[in-house]
Amino acid sequence: MKKEEFALQFAKRMEQFGEGVFARLAEIKRKKTAEGTAVIDLSVGAPNIAPSEKVMKALADAAMEPKNYVYALRDQQDLLQAVSAWYQCRYDVELDPDTEICSLLGSQEGLAHIALSILDAGELTLVPDPCYPVFADGPRIAGSAIYYMPQRKEKNYLIQLADIPEDIARRAKFMVVSYPNNPTCVLAPDSFYRELIAFAKKYDIIILHDNAYSELVFDGKSAGSFLRFPGAKEVGVEFNSLSKTYGLAGARIGFCVGNAQVVSYLKTLKSNMDYGMFLPIQKAAVAAITGDQSSVETTRAAYEKRRDVLCDGLLAAGWQLEKPEATMFVWAPVPAAYSESEAFVLDLVEKAGVLVTPGSAFGPSGEGYVRMALVQDPSVLQQAVEQIAASGLFAAEK
Repeated sequence: MKKEEFALQFAKRMEQFGEGVFARLAEIKRKKTAEGTAVIDLSVGAPNIAPSEKVMKALADAAMEPKNYVYALRDQQDLLQAVSAWYQCRYDVELDPDTEICSLLGSQEGLAHIALSILDAGELTLVPDPCYPVFADGPRIAGSAIYYMPQRKEKNYLIQLADIPEDIARRAKFMVVSYPNNPTCVLAPDSFYRELIAFAKKYDIIILHDNAYSELVFDGKSAGSFLRFPGAKEVGVEFNSLSKTYGLAGARIGFCVGNAQVVSYLKTLKSNMDYGMFLPIQKAAVAAITGDQSSVETTRAAYEKRRDVLCDGLLAAGWQLEKPEATMFVWAPVPAAYSESEAFVLDLVEKAGVLVTPGSAFGPSGEGYVRMALVQDPSVLQQAVEQIAASGLFAAEK
């Protein structure tokens, strides 16, 4: 008698998740490379600017101490004090080291998990559109329903809180907001944050403001912290990251700061899921955000130069785009001949050897755009410009 084959059963929630867009783009690059075609990869926001020497030395020295290989279990007091002092000095925000700060194993980890501490299945999250994919994926893992808040060019990509239907606002429990914005690259004015705080208080919504790009702002402009506005701590928290500004992407260092209750619930959740940040990495984080901060301006200036090389060159080639005012990305419309951003991405890598991310990967309102990451040196970006100009894809746009 033939034995019946065992059938593996998996969670229905996984039906919401396909293969990630960046995995698909990596496969496209792999195939082109295997064919002998060089690809300039501007798809993934993976910083290639190294940390300062003092940060690398702090990490290396701590890694040579045998005592640092135990479970961390919690954030060390020197790290908490350093984050508190950093926020006071950089953002003019006062934080209680013991109750208003929690480390994250990178903001991505925090974004994936914080919803589990806030939302029950079926409750509603307000998410910007377009947005960094995990803004929606984290709440989905928690079983949350998603309402997309459009960020449209004609409104300078600002969320229009007044356009959120009354019944949606009353149902909502959690909202994710992020400026400087990935992928649209815009800043939000102070008036937006004041309106956001009033909106959250009116409808009892917890706000998460992702602030990963506050240091990467160009043309003499600046960005601060959501928490500097009166009432912000009453309604929410802010995530910050050392990945881009300090070149520590692979070390996975982020922080959740602000409302003590939200921080406490996230700490409790994390205590049941991991054993804390590796102690040498905590030492590297302290070294990064204390003492000499000149590397921050050096990094900002490097990204501004990359932006100018890429955007000025592409504008001259006929690509009608706007130079970003912040972040490490460029958000650009696809040529008029294309109705789908993914089709343009495939043609761009085929005809120009340049790989970018389709805007559709960032939500429904991202269709019609692509995102380019400023993760190559200026000489490589100049080469990308020349290859795109020679491709003929923008001949009709001039």
